[in-house]
Order: sequence, then C-alpha cells, then structure tokens
Amino acid sequence: MRIGRTLPPVAAPLAWRDLWHGLIGGLDRDHAIRTLEEEIRREFDVAHVFLLSSGTAALALTLTALKSLSPGRDVVLPAFTCPSVPAAVLEAGLHPIPCDIDAATFDFDHERLDEAVTGQTLCVIAHHLFGIPSDVERLRNRCHPRGIVVVEDAAQAMGAEAGGRKLGTMGDVGIFSFGRGKNITCGSGGVILTNSDRIAGAIGPHYRRLHAPSLVCNLKALARIALMMVFIRPRLYWIPAALPFLALGETIFPKTIPMTRLAAMQAGLLRGWASRLARSNEIRSRTAAWFRRQLPIRLTPEPRQPYLRLPIAVANAKERARIYSRSRKRGLGLSVGFPAPVNEIPEMRAICHGRRCPRARRVADTILTLPTHQWVAEEDMRAIADLLRDADLAEWCRDAAADGPDAREIGSAPGRMAMDPEGSLATRERVQDVSAA
Repeated sequence: MRIGRTLPPVAAPLAWRDLWHGLIGGLDRDHAIRTLEEEIRREFDVAHVFLLSSGTAALALTLTALKSLSPGRDVVLPAFTCPSVPAAVLEAGLHPIPCDIDAATFDFDHERLDEAVTGQTLCVIAHHLFGIPSDVERLRNRCHPRGIVVVEDAAQAMGAEAGGRKLGTMGDVGIFSFGRGKNITCGSGGVILTNSDRIAGAIGPHYRRLHAPSLVCNLKALARIALMMVFIRPRLYWIPAALPFLALGETIFPKTIPMTRLAAMQAGLLRGWASRLARSNEIRSRTAAWFRRQLPIRLTPEPRQPYLRLPIAVANAKERARIYSRSRKRGLGLSVGFPAPVNEIPEMRAICHGRRCPRARRVADTILTLPTHQWVAEEDMRAIADLLRDADLAEWCRDAAADGPDAREIGSAPGRMAMDPEGSLATRERVQDVSAA
C-alpha cells in the first residue's frame, strides 16, 4: 500500500463554491433544470435535451425508446468499451452484438461491422473512447440506407470536436455523462440530445415517467461530492485508494441501472459548466500533446484533442503488468482500462454465443492509460515520461514518424504546469474557479 502523494487516474474540475450553487439549485428545481437544458441546447445546437441521473441511464432510456421505432432488437457495439454500455443494452431488453475493433482507433473494424449488421439490427452505438473520435459519418452512410439508427456514445468526449463538428451531435442521438471521472462533473448525471423530432417523441413518454430524486437523496449526493472534492487531491487520494471496499479503479458490470431525472442540486453544481469544460479540455489536450512530444506514441490527427485519459499499448500483458506495478508504487495514476472485451465479460458470455473479437482481446491485455486532468503536475509528467521511455510499445501504438523524445528542457518553476500556445511548458497558474482549494 502506498502512503503519500498519489495521482487519481481520472478527475474532473469542481470548486467549493460549486457546492453553494448546488444548494441553490436544489431550492429552485425548475429553474436549475430549465437553465441547464437551455444552455446545452445552445452550446450543442440541438433541438431536444433530456437530463438523467447518469450517462448509463441516458443510454438505457434511449435504447428503450428506440424499440418503439423499429422491430429490430439487436444493438451492435464496439467489443472494447465500458461495460456499462452492454449493461444498458440489456437493461433496455435488447440483444448486444459486440463487433471487433480497429486497435489503433478503438473504432469498429468496418469489415467485421458489415458482418455484424443484419436485418435484426435496431441501432449501432458509436463511441468516442477516451475522447478519441470514431468515424460517425462513415457509420451513418452505412446505417441510414438500411433504416438503422446511429447512437453516439460521447460520455468520454463532451466538448471535443472532429472536423469542426461537436462530438455527440453527429449521430441520430447522442449521450453525454457528468460522472465523477468525466470531462465535467456534478458527481453523476447524463444527457440525451438529438435533433430528431421522431426520436425525441419516442423518448419523451419514458422520460416523463421518471421521478426526480428526493431531498434526502440530493443531500446525500452533495455530501458524497464534498468528500470526493477533498480526497481526489493527490496529497489525500492515497487514503481512499487504500480502502478495498471502495473498489476504486475496478471495472464493474452493473447488474441494475438506477434511472431518475437529474437532481436539481446537480444541475446547480453545473453552473458555469461550459467555461469550466473548455478550460478542463484545454488542460487535457495540452497534457496529451506534451506526452506526444516526449514519447513516440501515435495520437489522433486532431491537433488539440482533449483525451479523457491518454491510451497507449505495450507489447504484451507481462510488459503492462511491469509498468503498471511501477506506476502504482510511485503513485503516478496509470490505469489498465477495461479488463476484458464485451464478449468475454462473465455476464455476457452466454449471450455472445462464443463470438470472438481477437483485436479487442489484445487491446484489453495490453492497454494502459495516462492521466491528463488538472491535478497532473510537472513532476508527475516528467515521472510518467521517464517510466515509459524504455517501455516496449505495441507496433500499432508507436508513431513511426517520431524522431524520439523532445530534447528541450522543461521549465523548472514550481507549481502545477500548463503549456503555452506553442506547446512549451510554462508555470501553470492556480485556476481558482476550476480546482480551487
């Protein structure tokens, strides 16, 4: 067990004054919810927004509603994704069909996708895993002629763009998450957004039947968020990380998915969310760009992509175990991603009928993710880069064009660090409204 400064693998910005905004929001539910809905509509230029208790609940409700629009009952999804995605499919009473992936992008292997999509397909879920854009336009071109809906899982990519378009708005219906480890947080929460009147009309009756959390649930959630804000800090994170009953960092397949509307208190916590999200994503994109200059790793062509976590892959499971063990001893916040492809999750094996997804299996065995959030300090970045310099990277993860680590010296001024617009490191000012003490 490590005692001392420990980086959390994921973190999202919250300031103490946001708790006050949460309390105010809880006292005026209708105003807090309406304001947040309207802000999301304007920011993402969509016609319909629904606020729910989690991103998983948002996906499950969307899939449940889509059943009324088509006789299809199969949902095609990437074979390497968050286990909450197939859990949401089952919650909706549908049949998940995992499809193997392109290991370099986490997007579908489109040759395998042609085999997975059939006349029984209701929809295909495109995800932007770790904030990496998948090719939604290509998917739409394949699905729409066959009457198949494209559901865009942007739970890990709120505020990111591809080709000048906001992720979450490129499919027929999109999903965001306000969970604890996402780009922006209110503890938990989810969003459904769509420009389709038909899809919104199917979602509406299901959404109106959901109840809002009680005052007691609001207060409990606020207390959990306050504790999270205290212990997410690197100087204290080692305490919850050492408590096995919290299961921090473990990937759990949810047996049930609680489904309510978003609490007004949580809507209040999100006051000023757009500017906070933009600053958070800027830090993430700059941190990822710094690692790219230091290590020969391949990143998305988008120049300022806000990776929720920066994924790399090593040559084999033994090499990953070696690096991960060293990271844990030093408190560097590396994580191993999801332990199994969808078809090998114990709760999914019988459903998948022996389906094999070898690329997803290989990614599950070899992936590591690097933290990119606002608590990653200059010394953490240096230590992570040093740890990985001798790593045996997987061939598809390596940037063949890289000339090796950047030889430029890193600024030595104390404090948490950020990069200037040219990409060099400069002393990071303490952004009080993002992560104020």
